[in-house]
Amino acid sequence: MKNRITQLFSEKNGDILSIFCTAGFPSLESTVPILQQLEKSGVDLVEIGMPYSDPIADGETIQASSSKALDNGMSIKVLFEQLADIRKYVNIPLVLMGYLNPIEQYGIEAFCDKCVAVGIDGLILPDLPIDLYVEQYKDMFESRNISNVLLVTPQTSDARIRMIDENTSGFIYLVSDNSITGKSAGISPAQKAYFGRIDALNLNNPCLIGFGISDNATYRTACDFSRGAIIGSAFIRAVDQAGELDDNIDTFVKMIRG
Repeated sequence: MKNRITQLFSEKNGDILSIFCTAGFPSLESTVPILQQLEKSGVDLVEIGMPYSDPIADGETIQASSSKALDNGMSIKVLFEQLADIRKYVNIPLVLMGYLNPIEQYGIEAFCDKCVAVGIDGLILPDLPIDLYVEQYKDMFESRNISNVLLVTPQTSDARIRMIDENTSGFIYLVSDNSITGKSAGISPAQKAYFGRIDALNLNNPCLIGFGISDNATYRTACDFSRGAIIGSAFIRAVDQAGELDDNIDTFVKMIRG
């Protein structure tokens, strides 16, 4: 079966909107309803965050949502149970984002097999070095048609970026700056220059820009320099507001799209 991420990028040339949500937030049973409403509202791709107590890339908003989700009882086991029938209801690509330690405790091969069983298309593991991935896990991922989405930052050298491009599939996660998530306000000239540098490399994989994308203006700028954008902290704040969850999601997506 064709990977849904690959299919998305082959069918849609730009303005791709990827939303990050934390599994088990704001309530334990929120995960599937949020995924369903995101697709209904026109989101192209969803990253499902697996809550972890010691994240390296997450800002205050996402850390707080992870803590709440863990308090709610979310775990990898519970998440896979929630996603068991997800492909009966949701057709867009789904990516799990998390950290190596809990996946290693679960068992990486067993984890990958579960991803296949429930219909997960890709993984984002910020603390998995590319060298380790190539040496130990690449064959495991590729044999299961799971995209390993790797991150590039402004400090990543061109040679490293080309190595990443050669050893990933689906898309490259272009981190807009060196801060944690949820910190940036607007897109600076230096960031635009960085995006231009990446674009000039003519990579094989498409790029999505994340970190600091929070409104229509930053989304549109990201789309000018890549195939689309990833939004996390701003969405977490939106679903944590008072009011109906579905209405909050739909309003948020409409605001981003403009």
